[in-house]
Amino acid sequence: MSHTQPHPHTPELAADAVELNHTAVYASDRSLSAEFIAAVLGLEVGAPFGPFLPVDLGNGVTLDYYEKRDAPIQSQHYAFLVPEARFDAMIDRLEALRTTYYADPGHTEPGRVNTLFGGRGAYFADPDGHNMEIMTRPYVRP
Repeated sequence: MSHTQPHPHTPELAADAVELNHTAVYASDRSLSAEFIAAVLGLEVGAPFGPFLPVDLGNGVTLDYYEKRDAPIQSQHYAFLVPEARFDAMIDRLEALRTTYYADPGHTEPGRVNTLFGGRGAYFADPDGHNMEIMTRPYVRP
């Protein structure tokens, strides 16, 4: 397998690899939304970068919160694969934030977690209604 020549400050990436690096998350208040997800996940909000407020997920992917006030925020879905050892603390933080979590993506089973694929998972809404998911096992795809 051939590799591209890496920049001195970035990890080497295989020439045939494609990885998600960052995604913009629209928010009516970028600070409120970035602080919310960082609090739930036990992460830090980074310094502003242009119009973006980043939350580094630790695997090379950054959520770049972008304030959008000229139109309603369209709800999106973001799923986070989290360590089993940190799951209960995340549920505790959701409860401390008085945020209802659900076992299902349609939010019909409040206060419950699911056990999909031998792990645990939960869904919850962020301040703008994005459907967030935490899960300890990735989905098994056919």
